[in-house]
Amino acid sequence: MKNLLSTIVVLLIVCTLKAQNDDSIFIRRIADEILVNGKAYDDLRVLTKQIGARLSGSPQMVKAEQWGLKIFQSLQPDKAWLQECMVPHWVRGGKDEAIAITGKQKKSLDVIALGNSLGSGTSGVNAHVVEVKSFEELESKKDEVKGKIVFYNYAFNQKFVKTFQAYGDAVTFRGSGASQAARYGAVGAIVRSMSESTDNNPHTGSLRYDSAYKKIPALAIGLKDADWLSNELKKGNISVSLKTYGRFLPDTVGHNVIAELKGAQFPNEYITIGGHLDSWDPGEGAHDDGTGIVQTIEVLRVFKALGYQPKRTVRFVLFANEENGLRGGTKYAEEASSKGEKHIFALESDEGGFTPRGFSLTGSDEQYQKLKSWQPLLCPYGGCEIESGGGGSDIGPLNRSQQTPVAGYMPDSQRYFDLHHARNDVFEAVNKRELELGAVNMAALIYLVDKYGF
Repeated sequence: MKNLLSTIVVLLIVCTLKAQNDDSIFIRRIADEILVNGKAYDDLRVLTKQIGARLSGSPQMVKAEQWGLKIFQSLQPDKAWLQECMVPHWVRGGKDEAIAITGKQKKSLDVIALGNSLGSGTSGVNAHVVEVKSFEELESKKDEVKGKIVFYNYAFNQKFVKTFQAYGDAVTFRGSGASQAARYGAVGAIVRSMSESTDNNPHTGSLRYDSAYKKIPALAIGLKDADWLSNELKKGNISVSLKTYGRFLPDTVGHNVIAELKGAQFPNEYITIGGHLDSWDPGEGAHDDGTGIVQTIEVLRVFKALGYQPKRTVRFVLFANEENGLRGGTKYAEEASSKGEKHIFALESDEGGFTPRGFSLTGSDEQYQKLKSWQPLLCPYGGCEIESGGGGSDIGPLNRSQQTPVAGYMPDSQRYFDLHHARNDVFEAVNKRELELGAVNMAALIYLVDKYGF
């Protein structure tokens, strides 16, 4: 019996080593194909330079959807289609501006209206500025705020090595700052941009109005001008004249763009991989989230190029309306649930196209350990770090509705918020090699989940 057990253990070890070797060889084939023949960079050039910014409801959104469907169809998946969803249609409406007045001097501030914010009206807003660095300070100054513009000057915490932690710490002022200021009678809000960059580019992004309070215009300000405004306020009162033109048009039709490879053994088990097709309007939406879009397309391309037949059904999704509504991700999860589909795993790329670092996972301890067991296969391509907690906005509804384990592709984060939602998020800011290595890691992980289940 002892000899039999020893033999079984040896056989298991041999089989495991052979499987790992087979996986390593196939992932090497994935890497070679993408690094030598990859199309992601060329696809990104078309998406950013020929289509450009893709705000939900815009003509560019429609062009991007048709482009995505056409490129999917050209790769000959088992199926490709558009999944309709209604999306919000916010328009900027004009050039946002803010002029600071100090005595007899005037200074034009580099600003941009926050997404979903309503305009100031043609006459604009002219008021003195009250600076705060927290909601607690706003509360302490509530008697000073009525009829004023509240300036939220909360900087990214530089002690966070992971810059998404700094973003998560600061973004509350962008999200709810306008309504919190309006609660005490403010007539406008200016928010320090969600960035730690050294330039002066303002960064837009969504706000959320609280229906209990007046909807006041809100802008983001570049970091250099934020520092200037703060310093000048220490010397005395400053008034700002601001004009914004944002407004909502009626909701319009948008689409998730979906391609599918049907599973040969478990066709009713679904694996989803994707990014979001929409982007904010000041730049070209290159890193946010053009890179995630073309990486998703590249994973489909490499599977087809290598003749890979998945065991499980793999869906490649270009999600609609992540930036200011999450309608695409919500619709995808709703339809999956209504059809009784079993989604076993979802992966999203929405943190830029920088050097690969690894993956973050929201799932069980057992699933986390399984992902960690694949580190030796992912590490040669940069995907060594496995973190607990994470995923992506578009696949979040799947996790909430079906408890689907969700993962986020995790590139290096140090440069992301230099570009995020700003005019410098353009094609030229993306490195071809980094972009391709991200696609290698994503394809490798999808292959492993498909082969072994999750």
